[in-house]
Amino acid sequence: MKTVSEVDALASAAHAGQTDKIGVPYVEHVRAVAAGLAPFGDELVMAGLLHDVVEDTDWTAERLRAEGVPPRVVATVEAVTNQPGVPYEERIRRIAGDRDATLVKISDNAHNSRADRAARLPEEKRVRLAVKYRAARDVLWAAADDRDVEAIVTVVNPSLLAELEERRERRRASRRHA
Repeated sequence: MKTVSEVDALASAAHAGQTDKIGVPYVEHVRAVAAGLAPFGDELVMAGLLHDVVEDTDWTAERLRAEGVPPRVVATVEAVTNQPGVPYEERIRRIAGDRDATLVKISDNAHNSRADRAARLPEEKRVRLAVKYRAARDVLWAAADDRDVEAIVTVVNPSLLAELEERRERRRASRRHA
């Protein structure tokens, strides 16, 4: 079985030469996602490192398994990988049914939602993605424990803590009025 450092090296090699939407080496994104998953153990850190490898490289789930990536990690990567023809909203709902996939996607969403990253996108794209990511958070956060969400966003995107607190306040208010 692979170690976290071996999986990090695999992710780095797999994403070599790739950049994200703002021109940053792609491996920085997967490492940021993985950092948010550290409180949940090595296998989720590995899943964070590999969360886009099947989607964005020539690596397959079968190849990951053959290389000794733990089965739970590969299953989580498969759960968060885009499937052709599946709309984003449906994919988010499916992910929300799997705890590990939900935590990985929360971390991915938190990193993609960072204001410093979004600021480097064209205005139209920034607005469109902000709406998309906020809608995804509504589904993903509802599927996770608030403490888990807080642990992730504290590391990956602390600016989301205010949104999390607003969500908690709305829930408390609705319970008081129920």
